[in-house]
Amino acid sequence: MAREYIARDPRTGLPLNVKETKHVDKTIASETGPWLSISDADVLPLALGEIESVDTRYLDANHTHWRPAGVRALGRFSGRRIKDAHAALMIAFEQEEAEIRVAALQVLPEIAIRKSDELFDWLSVLLDDEDMAVQQAASRCLTLTAPVFPSAVETILGNELRSSQKTRFDAAWAGLNALCETWPEVVVNHVDTLLLEDDAKLRRKAAGLLRRVVQRGGSPVWDLISWSLNDVDVEVRRIASRTLPSLAKRESRIATVFAERAMVDEDSKVRLSGIKALQSIDTDHGRARELVVKGARSKDIQVRKACVELLPRLFGDDVLRTMAIDLLKTETDAKIIASLNELMFDVSMDGTEAQKNAQLAPTPAVPAIDREVAESQGKQVGLQPIRPSGQPDGEQAPKSAEGAQPSEAPVEPGAYRAVSQDEMMGYTDEFEDEEPETDDEYF
Repeated sequence: MAREYIARDPRTGLPLNVKETKHVDKTIASETGPWLSISDADVLPLALGEIESVDTRYLDANHTHWRPAGVRALGRFSGRRIKDAHAALMIAFEQEEAEIRVAALQVLPEIAIRKSDELFDWLSVLLDDEDMAVQQAASRCLTLTAPVFPSAVETILGNELRSSQKTRFDAAWAGLNALCETWPEVVVNHVDTLLLEDDAKLRRKAAGLLRRVVQRGGSPVWDLISWSLNDVDVEVRRIASRTLPSLAKRESRIATVFAERAMVDEDSKVRLSGIKALQSIDTDHGRARELVVKGARSKDIQVRKACVELLPRLFGDDVLRTMAIDLLKTETDAKIIASLNELMFDVSMDGTEAQKNAQLAPTPAVPAIDREVAESQGKQVGLQPIRPSGQPDGEQAPKSAEGAQPSEAPVEPGAYRAVSQDEMMGYTDEFEDEEPETDDEYF
């Protein structure tokens, strides 16, 4: 059995991180209907008009199927019979009856999965059909096929995205939105051309797709965001600026450059989007820190407020107190002044006695074994009285008749008491001065 090939770095020998290819699902769900009850032997004759109708029973009801139902049932064929189904579908596109052409468009996505020759040429033609029902069916067919066949419908989709008819316009944009999930690089190409349109409505809708492709569109998306941030229409700039927080999570340096541009925009919403991007950028990024410090002195109150809220993430307490004192000299907004005062407040220095004590670390508890050893030697542990022998932890010693807590626990006879080394050697802690010798002892 052949071993699986693993790409490795020639210098280190470690496996390379190969980007996973997104699996594109090219299956289109088949719709259900009464035509499913038509037998395979009757589908082609009915679709070609060789027989006029077929009677069947579907879901406990009797149905009479005409030629459109036979065309609609062509989607069940596969393998060798797909050629016959494809040929019958091509004939259905040329029929005068609008119902047959509508049925042919409805089954086109299912046939195209197996054999797509010339089908999309007919789709382009039928989008301009004289019958409104056929046009609507063609628009719906474009929406379904765009995410699966981006190359086949690229030109068709580009034209429909600029259509003046609302139904065709909406259907094309629905297909382009679905295309973001399967082929984002194709969406980038469409957005690239749409941003050059004079119609601001098209530029706004194109900018709205940037958030969906910013994570997988690669470096071409950066150029599109840059162009959108320089657009003359303020709404286009607003929409483009909303992509900056998402970009910051992936490309912090590029996002910092765009955030700097957004923070000097004349529109306040664009500036706030730039601040949100800085909130997503790593606080160790030097340029991002400079932008926040600069934004804390901005003329826009919202920008100043957002930047002041970011300061604790970027600086330590000492630097933060110094900056807050400096900013208070020129700040006029009451809410921002209150925020700066909070940044200046240090509990260890300006707090009450209770607040200062709360900052102190509590004394660790004495282990139970150490306490037992100390009490066995008659020593008191902390502020707690010595417990009588045999009394469990948590219980207080009984009070005396006067109500006072006994200070020492009685030592039971025969209880073990540890002997120190000084006691073993005969040393004691108390030394008494011996009486001075006198000459009387010698006389």
